[in-house]
Amino acid sequence: MITKFIIEKRESFAGGHEFPITGAYEKLVGRAYGEVDPRSSLNKIVVSLDKAPKNPRGKVEYWSDIFILKPVDLGRGNCKIIYDVSNRGSKRILSFLNDVPGSDNPSTPAHAGNGFLMREGYTIVWSGWQGDLMEGENALRASVPVATNNGREIIRNVRTEIVVTKEGVHSQPLSADERIMSCEAATTDKTRASLTVREKSYGPRIPVPTSEWEFASCPQDRETGRLQLTPSNKDLCLLSGFKPGHIYELIYPAKNPLVLGLGFAAVRDVISFLRYETKDKARSANPLMDGHGRLSVKRAYGWGRSQGGRFLRDLVYHGFNQDELHRQVFDAISPIVAGGGRMFLNYEFSRPVTSSQQHNDQLDPELFPFAYTVLKDPQTGRKDGILKRPKTDPYVVHTQTSTEYWQKRGCLAHTDGKGKDLALPKKVRIYTIASAQHNTPFGSTPRKGNCQQLTNPMLVNDLLRALLVAMDRWASEGIAPPPSRIPRVSDGTLVRPGRRSTGFPRIHGVQYLGLYNRQLFLDYGPNILRGIIEVHPPKPIKNGAYTILVPKVDADGNDTAGIRLPAIRVPLATYTGWNLQRKGLAEDELCGLLGSYIPFARTRAERAENGDPRPSVEERYKDHADYVRKIAGAVRVLVEERLLLPEDAERITDEARKNPHPLFPALDTPAGLR
Repeated sequence: MITKFIIEKRESFAGGHEFPITGAYEKLVGRAYGEVDPRSSLNKIVVSLDKAPKNPRGKVEYWSDIFILKPVDLGRGNCKIIYDVSNRGSKRILSFLNDVPGSDNPSTPAHAGNGFLMREGYTIVWSGWQGDLMEGENALRASVPVATNNGREIIRNVRTEIVVTKEGVHSQPLSADERIMSCEAATTDKTRASLTVREKSYGPRIPVPTSEWEFASCPQDRETGRLQLTPSNKDLCLLSGFKPGHIYELIYPAKNPLVLGLGFAAVRDVISFLRYETKDKARSANPLMDGHGRLSVKRAYGWGRSQGGRFLRDLVYHGFNQDELHRQVFDAISPIVAGGGRMFLNYEFSRPVTSSQQHNDQLDPELFPFAYTVLKDPQTGRKDGILKRPKTDPYVVHTQTSTEYWQKRGCLAHTDGKGKDLALPKKVRIYTIASAQHNTPFGSTPRKGNCQQLTNPMLVNDLLRALLVAMDRWASEGIAPPPSRIPRVSDGTLVRPGRRSTGFPRIHGVQYLGLYNRQLFLDYGPNILRGIIEVHPPKPIKNGAYTILVPKVDADGNDTAGIRLPAIRVPLATYTGWNLQRKGLAEDELCGLLGSYIPFARTRAERAENGDPRPSVEERYKDHADYVRKIAGAVRVLVEERLLLPEDAERITDEARKNPHPLFPALDTPAGLR
């Protein structure tokens, strides 16, 4: 329940620009204060809530930062909230729907980009939910209490993994992330801790002698090169320096766990207040009241990328899509690139900053259920699913890229964990974006960085806009969106990761290892379902594992199933959802959440010289005009399928016409591509 909703700053957005129909927007910045009743059945799911300090009313308090972009005249808007789940305190939705570079303080006309969300009339809401974020400029934070045993410190062993990517690093926070508070060590007695190192995730752990490390911060003096050692129960110092790419696993006794699961309640309460209440408990008005003193919000949608998408799935799973008066919070949610994961959030010593991947944090708990469908867990036999509360379950438009199948166990969102397709609930659509990578921000260009291949530059913003429109019509008008588009076991498009099963071509200079992020059967201890982890590292159970499957590819190496965007339907390159790390950085492990971009040869002769099995650009297209005709045909099909908006289709075709791809030789000349 929100007790105070305070707007501290109100100013014009985008210089007062008048967006079509909706008009001008304004920016509201403030803070929401709330409290929850730990005795309520809806809140008891929050781990350690019963151990948090309580106010005189017996409630547990929190606060959350607030940032809102809204029409000045709410009557000209669409009466709908779109809530962007912040990603480690950052705002993402404008980058991916309005085509702008990321900003955590959107204010100027440039931050409005193409104006899509404003032209649609949405009120865009952000709030802090991650209670372990360090203070940072414009970061959305939340404050949650520390749990105790009747005033006594809670102490339990925890596990953290630290991986650095450059030479010369000697100390790191125990959180492994400068943005995140560390779980502080209960003691700096090294005999009660262990530190191991391994180059690769599936490799053997090698103990690091206690003489080589300290609970300390030890930055290196730039002039003398000496380490400046300062004892600390929140930092790890490795005297010889961290080896880039290597995984340092520290297990140590920590104290003072934050009640981070309150983040779910904080989001629930903020959206419920904005949607249903006219005033807070201090009698301050809801800032989304219209000019006639009426509530303006008719619908609320949740939208979240990556961490934000996993948050939305977990919020619904834990029952936080109903408020304390049993009203629905979100009508619909759009988890994007969440894969089959949920959150490492509602635990006693949780680390929601982490993201389980093949190389790092692979053993962090992202537990069953993975699917929206209620089914039996292959590991435990327990029945469960994300959607199990028909009265308050939202519509779900779940979108994932090829990367999620390799790195985020994406197949488990629509298979049973044993390699069989699932029937999706009626309120769920799942769309796989063929051959796309996890994160391609607006303005991305191919680069190698820490990877062996150029990174995948394929933008997916056009599709995300079309899917938001489809989700809105589903929730507000009852018009069903396009059918799910996913690879399936039944039609042979969802397969084992090996080269023979996927059909990935042998391309000169490209390694194919079929490497993926496993989902083992793991023992975290007897109280894992109560949010308490007691086995570090978790122990594999009888070599058991969930079956992980990936998309089959065509002769070019591009995914055959899912939504094939113009870059895949009319290709100039192979696009993958995976890439491998370069030499000197845990070589041949998966390269984070990045995909690959492998251009075709320009000519038949160049292709023959490299032994490339993929037809060259010269063999595919007569000339630039032929390429543009095929792009135009591809976008027409996507518009007909309601997977592309007409305005985006026109722009894509114009861009293809005006900007010949550098792979084309001189065009429209007698030699041309003929």
